[in-house]
Amino acid sequence: MREIDRRSRVSRRSFLHASATVLPAAAAAATGLGISAEAAWAQEAKTLKPATMATLVLMARDIFPHDHIGDVFYIKAVMPYDAKAGSDPASRALIEEGVARLDADAMDRHQVAYLAVPWEQQRVEILRGVELTPFFRKIRGDLVVSLYNQKDLWAKFGYEGSSADKGGYIHRGFDDINWLPQS
Repeated sequence: MREIDRRSRVSRRSFLHASATVLPAAAAAATGLGISAEAAWAQEAKTLKPATMATLVLMARDIFPHDHIGDVFYIKAVMPYDAKAGSDPASRALIEEGVARLDADAMDRHQVAYLAVPWEQQRVEILRGVELTPFFRKIRGDLVVSLYNQKDLWAKFGYEGSSADKGGYIHRGFDDINWLPQS
C-alpha cells in the first residue's frame, strides 16, 4: 500500500504569492546589496557566490517543477556544486559563467536578473536559450540524480523505495493497481 505524505502541500498560487513578495529582496541580492531572508542559506556557500547558489535553486525548480515539494530539497540538490567548485576551478568557472549568462539574458529580456524574473514561463524561455550549453546540460544532468535520489522525497512521489530487500516487486507492489477503474 502506498503512503503519500500530504502535509506539506504548497499550491502554485501560494508559491507565486510568496515569490512576488521576495522580488525586491531578490533584486537587491542580484545587484550585490545582500541576500533575502529566504535565501540566507546561500551565505553558507564557501566557493560560489550566494546569488549564484540562489539562482541555481530557482533554476532547479524551473527545470524540475514540483509545487508539492519545498525549496529545502532543491537546496540539498544544488549544495554539492559549491564543494565541487572549491576543488575544481573549471567547474567553478562553468557555473559562475553560466549564471552570469542567465542574468545577462534576463537583463536583455526583462531588465532584471534571473532571480528577479517574476514568472516561471519567462524564466523557462530564458532557460530554452541556454539549453544547448554545457552549463545547462551539466546542471540538468546532475539534478536528475541529486534531486530525485533523496529518500525523503520518495514518499512524496509515491515511490516506496527498493523492494529487493523485501522480497521483490512480485510480493510488494507488483499488483498494486488502485488507480484503474474496476471493470
